[in-house]
Amino acid sequence: MSRVPFSFELYPPRSTASAQALHDTIDRLAEAGPDFLSVTYGAGGSTGGRSLDVLRYIRTRTDVEPLAHLTCVGNTYAGAARLIREFLDAGILSFLALRGDPPAGLDEGESFLGDLESSAQLVQLIDRVQAERAPYEESPVPGNPGAVRVAPRRRVNIAVAAFPNGHPRSAYSSQHVDALLAKQAAGATLAITQLFFHPDHYLAFVERARRAGVTIPILPGIMPITSPARLARVLELTGEELPGELSIALEVEPTAEGRRQIGIDWASDLAREVVEGGAPGVHLYAFNQHETVLDVLAQAGILADRCISSATK
Repeated sequence: MSRVPFSFELYPPRSTASAQALHDTIDRLAEAGPDFLSVTYGAGGSTGGRSLDVLRYIRTRTDVEPLAHLTCVGNTYAGAARLIREFLDAGILSFLALRGDPPAGLDEGESFLGDLESSAQLVQLIDRVQAERAPYEESPVPGNPGAVRVAPRRRVNIAVAAFPNGHPRSAYSSQHVDALLAKQAAGATLAITQLFFHPDHYLAFVERARRAGVTIPILPGIMPITSPARLARVLELTGEELPGELSIALEVEPTAEGRRQIGIDWASDLAREVVEGGAPGVHLYAFNQHETVLDVLAQAGILADRCISSATK
């Protein structure tokens, strides 16, 4: 079996005390050889500084590509451009451009976006900010003081979100496909889906998107659901329909260890089936923990050389 690309999503630590634990998790995930590690960005920029700290750690302490989340929420053009330049100056060359959700306490109908009204506009802004930079970069030549090596500057990679079952705010049934087409036209190079619970949801969406003209890779986003509380929270945030079989299994299982195994089983089956159906890889939401997502990949046959932890046997 050829190598299946995989990646993980993390979120910045909520306190200085939890930063070291996250660094340990990053180190363990990096050892597995992911294509990239993405780091979320808080609504209204609430965790921007901590996000950049995590991205810098990934870039300087591992061999993995860091990917920065950016949102439209509350940003002016000038403020967003300044933030993009800050990430670029730190050597971050991969982004996930998101429209973003309203901050807590703000109704959906209230204005919260600022100057940027869509992720497609954010994609264009990221491209524009990079285009304003020098088209080449210089690096010192060892042993030759003052000498530099000049090379073309690497272009940014810009991922965007995709919604296999439609966005909760979609005005018509195919709007999520039309929105993905607009993001692609704006310069997006990759799409990552919101979580879904059945392989056909992803595979049918990809087929519809391809028929409509989407050509960029569409990476399935998979989340191990290991408790009823997490499932309830995910449904609240995403608007996805309740997966009855998974919900019942989690509710009737009396132990945390058993619920964890249910989540691993469900996610690993999902990963295996979408890869067999042609997915270009898998993107796992890690919840800042490494064991569960690595066990999912192992059980799916994607990390064949990893022994599944004793908690899942």
